[in-house]
Order: sequence, then structure tokens, then C-alpha cells
Amino acid sequence: MPKDLAYYETNRKLSSLTEKLMKNSVIDKELYAKYDVKRGLRDIDGKGVRTGLTDISEIVQNKVVDGKVVPCDGKLFYRGYNINDIVKGFVDDGRFGFEEVVYLLLFGEMPDKNELSEFTDMLGAYRTLPTNFVRDVIMKAPSADMMNTLARSVLTLYCYDSNPNDTSIENVLRQCMQLISVFPLLSVYGYQAYNHYLRNQSLFIHVADPKKSTAEVVLTLLRPDQKYTDLEAKVLDMALVLHAEHGGGNNSSFTTHVVTSSGTDTYSAISAALCSLKGPKHGGANVRVSKMFEDLKINVKDWTDEEQVEKYLGDILDKKAFDRSGLIYGMGHAVYSISDPRACILKSFTEKLAIAKGLEKEYGLYKSVEELAPKVIAEKKKIYKGVSANVDFYSGFIYNMLNLPTELYTPLFAIARIAGWSAHRMEELINGNKIIRPAYMSISAHKDYKKLGER
Repeated sequence: MPKDLAYYETNRKLSSLTEKLMKNSVIDKELYAKYDVKRGLRDIDGKGVRTGLTDISEIVQNKVVDGKVVPCDGKLFYRGYNINDIVKGFVDDGRFGFEEVVYLLLFGEMPDKNELSEFTDMLGAYRTLPTNFVRDVIMKAPSADMMNTLARSVLTLYCYDSNPNDTSIENVLRQCMQLISVFPLLSVYGYQAYNHYLRNQSLFIHVADPKKSTAEVVLTLLRPDQKYTDLEAKVLDMALVLHAEHGGGNNSSFTTHVVTSSGTDTYSAISAALCSLKGPKHGGANVRVSKMFEDLKINVKDWTDEEQVEKYLGDILDKKAFDRSGLIYGMGHAVYSISDPRACILKSFTEKLAIAKGLEKEYGLYKSVEELAPKVIAEKKKIYKGVSANVDFYSGFIYNMLNLPTELYTPLFAIARIAGWSAHRMEELINGNKIIRPAYMSISAHKDYKKLGER
């Protein structure tokens, strides 16, 4: 679009207006304490304010000992089942687990063999997009941001639904199952369009095999030769299982509840959750972890020298290294303190894949940072609870070993979390009867109005 003088003059004026906006929008931080405002819906210790009830998942980070609440190793339950037991079950059987977890989250119980087979067949049958959708929607406006592409595609699917506004549970279930099925297609096709039109690379649009698992579909759609090893698919499946759900209080799931409570359609609710997940404070952490390690590898000469690694981590906290944010990405969690159960599970699969790929040295570096970071953080920062590796710490390394592009890291999170969002949407529809509307206290002083000519 050509830019004339009026355009540049408008931008100059915009800068002046921005200064005025900033000047008149700052709220004195002391007022939050004065009026006991729970900023970010958290108390002063970082604990989330209770705003609802859920039967979908549970996060355990504390236990009661001698009448006192003390931190414990983190636990995660899907519909009452310990995630460790769920994982052990499908790993011992040598099968994929994501589809079973989706069934569990949606319907509240474990499927038997016939139920799981029937449900998997339904997901496979739904794994198709409307005629010419890829050409007319995804290819026509490629974007470098896959989350924007994904959200736009979800909103556009509304137009192809013959009954989009019906919020009956059966119709919403149908919509959610269809979205769960096509999220891999929307994500990978969006990336292929970007890779072709904006990066001038070859274009690959493979057809999804309805008989394959979600993890296998992602790998076959992404890779030109459609080939993958069983270990690669199983590790990706594990990552999807561990990202599928994490309580109703995380930002995107809470967004799903809030938007659903207004009575809006499924496509709007899920696109809102996607926009939440896009934020780097929520869904983009594994990308930051990967980039941080790339910088570490360049700046630390000997990866096995703990002193060198520790100094680099200290420089990060002192805002002298990497992105100068003062954050060691992948360390710490809003809820967990001693350990994140998802990270513990993923760590063992990371090691297996690293050995298979000949990347033991890189895996050793990750372990070293995992061990040293809590010590460095404790020395340099005042923290109210322990710090440990979170699920993003190893997931980015896994995606890198699978040769997945960083542009798809957050969409992969969405491919998994759509299961949890769907369960939360239906839970809100079944149990909620009021629009969610928290209170904000006004601190504005009342002013006398003056006519325009008197100002």
C-alpha cells in the first residue's frame, strides 16, 4: 500500500496521542494492595483465586503434614486418573494414547476396546476439510504466524457449518470432535502455505490417513516423504497427551469458560482460546526455551563445565544474556513448585529420542541446566516457592529432534489442548447458567463537564 504524506503525518500524531494515553492510564500499584485486589486472579503468594469448579482435571502441588500445608511433588489427574498411570497403561501396551485421553476428557470415563475403536474411527471420519477450503482459505492468505492462521481457519469453518449457533450438547460435541480431528490439518497446511508462499519452498499438501493416530497424521502431513519412525510418533503422541489438559484455571481454558458463558458459538469460543494460547506468557514458552539453548550453545564453550553454564544462567537472570528479560525459560510454574509431573514423564522419552538421534551431548546440557537453574535462581531472586523444570523445558527439545519447525510449536500445543478446551466448553454449557462477570473497582475521580469551547 503506497504511503503518502498524510499517512506519515497521521503516524506522527499517533505518537503524541500514545503519550497522552500512557500518561492517563497508569494506576498506582499501591492501590492494588490497599483495596486487596487479586491481580491476575492470584493472591500475594501467587495462588489462583477460586472462580469455579471442574471435574475435568486436577493439579496437586501441596499436601497436609501435621496440620500444615507443605509443597509436594506435583501430580496431575485427568478425570480422577493419575497421569502417570494413564501413561504407563498405553506405554505398556505399546500403543498410542492421545485418542484415549481425548475420550476420557470428553466423556469422563475410560473407554473399553470397542468404545475406543469406534471413537477413533469417528475422529478419522471427521478428519477432512470442506471442499476447496485449503485452496480458498488457507492458501489465499498465508501468514508467518501459525496461531493467527489457525484462529482464522476456525472462525471461517463457522461459515461451512449448517448449524453453527446451536449450543445443544450433541451439536457442540459434534463441532468439538470435528475441530479436534482437523486441528492437525489446519496447523500443518497453514505452515505449508507459509513455507511455500513466504519462504519460496516446495509446497506439500498430503492427504490425512483416517486410520492413523493424531501424532502420525502430524508427521505425515509435515514431511515431504511422509516417513517417520515408531519412536518419533510415540514421543510426539506422549507430548500431545501431556499437553491435552491442565485444569480450568490456565489462561486459555479459563478463556473458554468465560466466552462460552456468554452463549456464543463453538467456533468463537475455541478461536478465543487460541488467541489466549498464542500469547508468549502462555503457549510460546517452548519456543523461548529452544532459542535460549541455541544462544547458550554459542556462548558457552564447554557444555560439560558447570561453572560456565552456571555463569551463563546468572547472566540471564542479571539481564545480561539472551533476550535480557531476566527469565530462564522452562523453569518454574504458576502452580507446581517441587516438580511438574509432565516434565518428569517427558524427560525419560526425551532421553530415548536423544539416544536414537545421537544427541546425547545436547540432552546432557539440558539436564545440567535443569539441575543448576534452581540453585542460581534461589541465589539471585526472592521466590515464594520452589522452582523446577516445567513441561516446556523438554518439549521444545523434543520438537527440535523431530525436525518440527518452530512455527508449529504453539500450534502443536493447540492440537493437544483442543481436547481440554472442548471438555471445558461443554462443562460450562451443562453447569453454568450465568455469564462470567468479575468486578473491577473504579478509581476515577468525578469531574465537572465543560463544553467544548471552554476546555
